[in-house]
Amino acid sequence: MSPTDLNRHRQALLTKKAGVERLARTRAFSRTRSHGDDGDRSMAATDDQIVIQLQQNDAKLLRAIDKALDRIVSGEYGICSECEEEIPQIRLDAVPWTRVCVPCKEGL
Repeated sequence: MSPTDLNRHRQALLTKKAGVERLARTRAFSRTRSHGDDGDRSMAATDDQIVIQLQQNDAKLLRAIDKALDRIVSGEYGICSECEEEIPQIRLDAVPWTRVCVPCKEGL
């Protein structure tokens, strides 16, 4: 992978990371207070569960982005962790934090 492509992917990862961190901070204050009748409290509990799931998804994505940034530093970025073949640029453009190529992803 060329240094230009590597830098472009690094910048995409850092931009995505900043966006997810912003969303995560917003979601940290999104939990609802239980007020009203049983129906209102039930809806609040459901909303809270959705927020918790979104926070978990944010954390998972942030870990994947950090690992991809680590792979850039170690020189392993763009190499499939399953088959050890080069991951096509089109895949890295779509999902720059990916660690596997499409055939390996389909086989997982």
